[in-house]
Amino acid sequence: MTDLTLQEAMNRTAAGLAKAAEMGVPQNIAIVDAGGNLLHFSRMEEAWLGSVDIAIKKARTAAFFRMPTASIGELSQPGGELYNVEVTNGGLVTFGGGLPITGAGGRVIGAVGVSGGRVPEDVAVAEACLA
Repeated sequence: MTDLTLQEAMNRTAAGLAKAAEMGVPQNIAIVDAGGNLLHFSRMEEAWLGSVDIAIKKARTAAFFRMPTASIGELSQPGGELYNVEVTNGGLVTFGGGLPITGAGGRVIGAVGVSGGRVPEDVAVAEACLA
């Protein structure tokens, strides 16, 4: 696979929604392409409105840096190599819940961002979107 299709993004979102429902945590799920452009978004009923932007920014962050947002968070602490990176690119999110989506050969073809629960819940739903 060379590009992330809308159908694949929808399938990944559906897997995340199922996991979120199983956990009983209303979530916002964003899928972006390799360039960080929004491809698909879903907001569960009762999911926090403030988390819409966070989910999209988590996905964009994971796509831009081709790594989990939690990893970027570790690098962006005071004194870290990427300190203050979250104020670049129109705003990034550097805590868990954003994961890159890889295709053939490990090439990043997009990313998922999840927000609406505690960080470990967001990560679990994002991982379900990758499974």
